[in-house]
Amino acid sequence: MTRRSPEPVDVVKTRRDSALLALKARVPYAEYLGVSFERRGDELTTTMPFRADLLGNPILPALHGGAIAAFLEVTAQVALSWSVIWPIFEQEGAIETLPALPKTIDITVDYLRSGLPRDTYARAKVTRAGRRFASVQVEAWQDNHARPIAMATGHFLMQNNG
Repeated sequence: MTRRSPEPVDVVKTRRDSALLALKARVPYAEYLGVSFERRGDELTTTMPFRADLLGNPILPALHGGAIAAFLEVTAQVALSWSVIWPIFEQEGAIETLPALPKTIDITVDYLRSGLPRDTYARAKVTRAGRRFASVQVEAWQDNHARPIAMATGHFLMQNNG
């Protein structure tokens, strides 16, 4: 039995990064927010760069709660989709078609402190993933990961991909 030689690392990284960009492109609001993703293995960190038009209260100043909520939801959807395709990358090295984005059933956001006028980061953790339903927790922070500005719990309907 002959074993296939592994692909060069840069080829694998490029394939994974392009799949991540394609997932992000499926959420048009992510483009509006300027959201970007940094991938380290199967872990994603989402960044929403600060822009003055994202302020909800310019007197404080504080980020708009809707921008924070949308950022958390985008993070949850893309991270959930990424968790679905990551095992395929691990087994097969490539993926034929990307899964449909999960549909939001509900999302609850807890605002813990004002979002200051600076870049905001988030990470999602899939707490339950079945064939039809998934739950995700997301945490957003700015300067200090130990001091989150908001947390969200979302429930999603997984799309039939086959």
